[in-house]
Amino acid sequence: MTTNSQPGTTRWPPYRHVFFDCDSTLTTVEGIDVLAEQAGRAENVKRLTDAAMNGEMDLEDVYGERLAQIHPTRTQVQAIRHVYKDNAVTDAAMVIVVLQHLGHETYIISGGLEEPVREFGISLGVPADHIRAVGVEYDELVGAWWSHHQGQEANYLDYGRGALAVSEGKEEIVRELIGDQLGSSLLVGDGTSDLLAGEAVDLFVGFGGVAARPKVEAGAPVFIRSAGLAPVLPLAAGPSAISRIEETSYRALFWEGIQRGQDATTFNDEALGERFARAVTGAGL
Repeated sequence: MTTNSQPGTTRWPPYRHVFFDCDSTLTTVEGIDVLAEQAGRAENVKRLTDAAMNGEMDLEDVYGERLAQIHPTRTQVQAIRHVYKDNAVTDAAMVIVVLQHLGHETYIISGGLEEPVREFGISLGVPADHIRAVGVEYDELVGAWWSHHQGQEANYLDYGRGALAVSEGKEEIVRELIGDQLGSSLLVGDGTSDLLAGEAVDLFVGFGGVAARPKVEAGAPVFIRSAGLAPVLPLAAGPSAISRIEETSYRALFWEGIQRGQDATTFNDEALGERFARAVTGAGL
């Protein structure tokens, strides 16, 4: 991972490609834990989720076990999109709008379940083809005309064993989505899988506004402890980008990100922090 932290310049590079995790980053809940609570398995499943997110267990070792304990129906999985929307991080949608207005490509890469993550991401304005999550297979025979269980819900059968269901898999998806496109990249996330994916981007920003995980806080070049995502704006676009939205309604949120970031953003990479501070000063902010 590179951080573009060359000393001696006040310029802060814009990161054209901005990736977000979903659960505990764009929304304040973990979708799998919501399903577990509905199934009466909250304690067991949350323990596994936390172990994976904190880097104590590989995501691959807990993914199937959690879903097997819950055994959700398709309707229950689809309903998570409403829970995501009802618990969206306050400024998540507007942060994405401002980034897109400034010319950035926005993406969501998540170890959550594909149907609700995709619907939630689209509601935030992220293009469908910029969203990746874990697919789920259902028992399609349930409810079919030849089934003795006609009219019953399709139940969970299996999950898609791909890159996003393992702790180190997000790196592969980031590289796939960027492909041969030009421009620097930035990833925002709360979990160990996001920290590991930092190897595929130019800057990883740990987000602790929902869940501050010690391993991520210690390992991220930049770590945000803020209830909202506004501090991502000056990090992704550069402080000077505020001049490009001077006469728009977006300026207030961008300015909030700069101000809130002064207290809520920690630079573990000191040279990077000094460079950002010079860029803020150079932008006259």
